[in-house]
Amino acid sequence: MTSLQSAVRRRRAVAAAGAVSAGLLVLTACDKPTPMATITAGDNSVHSEAICYKDGKDLTAADLAKCLKDTSGIETIKVDPDDTVRFGVDPKIADAGWTILMNDQQLTDSSNKTYRTIPGSVFFNAQYGATGNSTKVSIKEGDKSTKGVWTFKLQKDS
Repeated sequence: MTSLQSAVRRRRAVAAAGAVSAGLLVLTACDKPTPMATITAGDNSVHSEAICYKDGKDLTAADLAKCLKDTSGIETIKVDPDDTVRFGVDPKIADAGWTILMNDQQLTDSSNKTYRTIPGSVFFNAQYGATGNSTKVSIKEGDKSTKGVWTFKLQKDS
């Protein structure tokens, strides 16, 4: 083997090692995806990662208040009041217990199931605190403390 071939091989090996190292560095900079929550109404379905999540660690009361106030980039789903709204969560969320909030107020008791249903009319009924043709709905992970928040907007479709 000539010294030129040897030098070319060494350069290729160094370039490959550099590419692998750069790839690993990029991967370590990425955030882990959060567990998913899904809402289905009729034939429509939306899902989202948490708007606030600290990898299963407790959120402070200030963090929770800030998360519930933040409505930027939340998923919207059209809901016919005659439809049933289905909520589905990752088993990781269910294991910690989860509650549905409507306009930041508790709507359901905590559950450890991965699936719940609520009549669509509830989300547009003033008796439950609804106003207008849209309602903010959040899923709060955790029984005693909050570990994550997923928020959606339900738009009346009648």
